[in-house]
Amino acid sequence: MQVQQENKPYDDINVTPMLDLAYVLLVIFIIMTTASVQGIKVNLPKASNTPSLAKPKTKAITINESGQVFLDAYPVTIPELETRLAQLKAADPELPVVVKGDAKVQYEKVIEVLDLIGRLEITQLGLVTQRLTR
Repeated sequence: MQVQQENKPYDDINVTPMLDLAYVLLVIFIIMTTASVQGIKVNLPKASNTPSLAKPKTKAITINESGQVFLDAYPVTIPELETRLAQLKAADPELPVVVKGDAKVQYEKVIEVLDLIGRLEITQLGLVTQRLTR
């Protein structure tokens, strides 16, 4: 029977704890670097309370539940809508338009508005929807 010596020196070094420490430091370094690069803090100037002279270019056409059509927030009839959109299209050939139709409105009314937009050759068109929540 062989007797093992208690104070025998180690022949190899266990590097697993050192690698664990290195990985933790690497993760901390990555998190700190990305957190500091996300944005630059700037002291922004304050705007005056006067309304802006620049008007938003996008026009919103809304069709409510009863079928009433609105251009931005103003009620219009289909002929009035056509006249107003033709004027806006003449002023800005790249006129962007968004259509917001109520979920309960008759499909025919939305198609009528989309047909009008097509006749006026407005190509930048968006249909506004609501995101499903689960």
